[in-house]
Amino acid sequence: MKLTNIISEKYIALGIEAKSKGDLIDKMLALVASHPNVADAGKLRDDVWKREKEMSTGIGKKVALPHAKTNAVTAPVLAFATLKKEVDFDSIDQEPINLVFLLATPESMLTQHLKLLSRISRLVATEAVREKLVSMAEIADIIELFQEEEKAYPEI
Repeated sequence: MKLTNIISEKYIALGIEAKSKGDLIDKMLALVASHPNVADAGKLRDDVWKREKEMSTGIGKKVALPHAKTNAVTAPVLAFATLKKEVDFDSIDQEPINLVFLLATPESMLTQHLKLLSRISRLVATEAVREKLVSMAEIADIIELFQEEEKAYPEI
């Protein structure tokens, strides 16, 4: 399963504005609320926040990856956004973030959930890719970059 198989242009937002970590997570949840794989948007919100309270999903290098394994979704859901201005996200490196992914998978898909988290981490591992993502003005270009970068990853 590739990231490009589970994301579409409808669930990518460029240059969103958020006042805080909480505001940003809520905006990402709103972005996917109408996703056909979301069975219960309220439960999804609760489960993403439950995970966030366990430990910040600010993974460093200006990237956040709020996520949940939850029965609120029937199949994987992925959203991506760039931020107009950096937001403090309690990241492990104490740096504010400007890129955010939201991932939700059914509880029964633990292995796939971990592999998708790993794919996202690999995608944003290089500074060059992160800089390209921040500077892109077209959603189609984001999808194309994801496709190009994923060519090197083994199928999961």
